[in-house]
Amino acid sequence: MPKLKTNRAAAKRFRKTAKGFKSYSAGRRHNLGHKSRKVKRKLRSGGSSLIHKSDVGRAIALLPNA
Repeated sequence: MPKLKTNRAAAKRFRKTAKGFKSYSAGRRHNLGHKSRKVKRKLRSGGSSLIHKSDVGRAIALLPNA
């Protein structure tokens, strides 16, 4: 049986934690200089940043080695 490959696009977007899979909010990687303070404050991951329970199976399929 061949090795299971990790989907590299998903590996850059999700991370496995003890409670599930964590995702990062879009718009926080680059070009932060022209965004307002208010926008950047709202993009900070405060509260739960876990992916929805209906998407967990999809994340497991994309990240078999996580």
